[in-house]
Amino acid sequence: MSERETWRPLEIKPDEVGVPASPEGLAAYLGSLAGDRLTDLLVREKALVFRGFGVTEKRLDLAMDRLLPNRLAYVHGNSPRTKVGRNVYTSTEYPPELTISMHNELSYAHAWPSRLLFCCVTRPETGGATPVVDGVRWLELLRPEVRAAYAGGVLYTQNLHDGYGLGKSWQGTFETDDRSEVEAFLKSTDAEWESRADGTLRVTQRRPSTVRHPVTGVEVWFNQSDQWHPAALGDDTAAELAAIMPEEELPQSVRFADGSPIPADYVIEVRDKGLEAAVDCDWEAGDLMLIDNVLVAHGRRSFTGSRRVLVAMSD
Repeated sequence: MSERETWRPLEIKPDEVGVPASPEGLAAYLGSLAGDRLTDLLVREKALVFRGFGVTEKRLDLAMDRLLPNRLAYVHGNSPRTKVGRNVYTSTEYPPELTISMHNELSYAHAWPSRLLFCCVTRPETGGATPVVDGVRWLELLRPEVRAAYAGGVLYTQNLHDGYGLGKSWQGTFETDDRSEVEAFLKSTDAEWESRADGTLRVTQRRPSTVRHPVTGVEVWFNQSDQWHPAALGDDTAAELAAIMPEEELPQSVRFADGSPIPADYVIEVRDKGLEAAVDCDWEAGDLMLIDNVLVAHGRRSFTGSRRVLVAMSD
């Protein structure tokens, strides 16, 4: 088997790095990684799991301030979350019975975080792992005709309501009630937008389907077409939505960059290959996982019971 087929996140435990099993011990270890050593380690390993340090929600900043040098707000994010601290959010709040397919955070946006940090506060009763997949491996698993079809990029469309409707509001998406701030932001992103008389905001963006890592230069699969495509909702849900509104009015939709439709079997292949190749990070309370958001995509397995995983991001 190739190295990519056997890849897993690197686990780091207190006894292995010679520090106490506490948040202070983790902070001390991270403080010992002078200069670019942490960055180099993350690029080489792609994902790091810090296990056994007993990190709690109240003491998360001890590690976070060292792992995320410039914590970012979740501006232009399309998934439902709750902000619980200084640019700290709950992980996507979809119903627990749903699996969230693999994706790189904000890959549909003009800019994306380079790092994501997850912290498990409460482990679920069953399931609830965060799967991660090597983006190079994901790209390799797709049929040549699928990769060729996507080569020109994708076109994302969002219809953001004004406080009532399907999906997220524009206020929640951009974390502001000031429409002029939103329009100034969109102007800087090469997006196109239309403010409608009913208060809704329509945003369209052409983005690449793959990108190259800024350090290693490797090409990775890097788009969320399967999550934005009606086919990924399942036949029944897609049919119900189609009966009440056309595709162009859905909260979010996607096509190839030239405006032509993406075949349903293409996005299903993308979704399934990513999930099949993923490695599960099964949580224990107090675990942290840091990932390179270009080299590695992530998702969520279904679960039962209470699950509280927090996420923050950095450039």
